[in-house]
Amino acid sequence: LQPRRVKLTVDLIRSTGLASHSELLAPRQATDEELGLVHSPDYIDLVRRLGHGEELARADLFRAAASGFASEDNPVFEQMHEASALIAGGSIVAGEAVHEGRADHSFNPAGGLHHAMREMASGFCVYNDVAVVIAWLREKGHRVAVVDVDVHEGDGTKATFYSDPAVLTISLNKQSRGFFPGTGHPAAGADVDADGTAAHLPFPHYLRVAH
Repeated sequence: LQPRRVKLTVDLIRSTGLASHSELLAPRQATDEELGLVHSPDYIDLVRRLGHGEELARADLFRAAASGFASEDNPVFEQMHEASALIAGGSIVAGEAVHEGRADHSFNPAGGLHHAMREMASGFCVYNDVAVVIAWLREKGHRVAVVDVDVHEGDGTKATFYSDPAVLTISLNKQSRGFFPGTGHPAAGADVDADGTAAHLPFPHYLRVAH
């Protein structure tokens, strides 16, 4: 999940001529209020303080570890809040374009950080930009369907809206023993209040193809 993948994606879009058929929108940082549609104020504050290199009290260090930052999958980096808020804000900008009727489709090449939970980073995802823009669209009165084609299940997005009947999450993910994040199969359990709001299309590690 190296940041240079975003530059490579944009370079590819430009080299194929797709950029001439679209409008490039400038992203912005999501506000704390917008991030708060999905993440807790305490978590947002923790992310900001970690990214600013502030010295934390012992209790905050334990909280940082409980919030996923003790894992090598979620390294703390400089300006972590600002960078992650910019990705989330970019997805909101994309959502705004569709909501306002300025575009039929929009795409954030840096987005898709679908593992982050309300108070926990996971799988290199600090803020869940997918969930943030969904929550933003819900406030505008939209029903939302999420088709997640990442090889890993979007567990953070699903967990956020599991009991919201106006949000359908569909995940096409690999199902294999020990495969991150360990969810994304029909037998993973159900919530009676979430009937019909989450669907899984798990694929085995290998597919046999008939000739």
